[in-house]
Amino acid sequence: MPARPATSPSFPVEISLGKLPDKNTPVPLPKLRRWLGIELIEVSITEKAVSTLGGGLAILLLIAISTWALPAGGAPAIITSMGASAVLLFGVPHGQLSQPWPVLAGHGISALIGVICARCIPHSALAGACAVGFSIGAMQQLKCIHPPGGATALTAVLGGEAIRQLGFGFVLFPVLANAAMMVSLAVLINYAFRWRRYPNAFHHPARPPAPDSATSASPPTHEDILAALRSLDSFVDISEDELIRLVELLRSHPGRI
Repeated sequence: MPARPATSPSFPVEISLGKLPDKNTPVPLPKLRRWLGIELIEVSITEKAVSTLGGGLAILLLIAISTWALPAGGAPAIITSMGASAVLLFGVPHGQLSQPWPVLAGHGISALIGVICARCIPHSALAGACAVGFSIGAMQQLKCIHPPGGATALTAVLGGEAIRQLGFGFVLFPVLANAAMMVSLAVLINYAFRWRRYPNAFHHPARPPAPDSATSASPPTHEDILAALRSLDSFVDISEDELIRLVELLRSHPGRI
């Protein structure tokens, strides 16, 4: 990572590996934030409230619909990894991992791999490890990385005898049925809020004004990044360092990236 320019004193000072601060020296808060990986989540109270209520409402509706469709056991048909999907679809609706293809294919492929591992590998611990590992590789290959898919794969192995008895039917129901319902609820609930419509095909943010030559010649400062994130009013799944690195790459290789 290139050193930060001297014209940006507001950036936290980088701590190099092998030059750790003395144990008696308190670590400044900005440095501690970087070590802990605390993101610059600059969103409004309204956005946080919509994410909170939207995710909770989606799970409530998912349980209600499943209970109505299967009165004998609707709620147990909800796989717990849908809770993790709700975090992504309502907390980070514009993130790449939250889009319909990662949600549907990520859960579906992971469920299929989990069932295969559960049937072919007798040792449950090894089967669970293989299910999660192979699911990660498959999601990367198929461009459908969705972290809750790992939980779905593990559920297929360690979910108990009831899940095992479903066999490959587990992939279609409850997994794909839950995933499709969650995507549909995300489309409906988020559509009520213009700035966070889901999926990205429905999201049309306003174009920012063209920067003048004097501004574009210098790297963005910490305050510039905070101001830009506040203007989006949406969680952006990228770190400050990555944003700066992207700007530097685009400036050093214009038209080639």
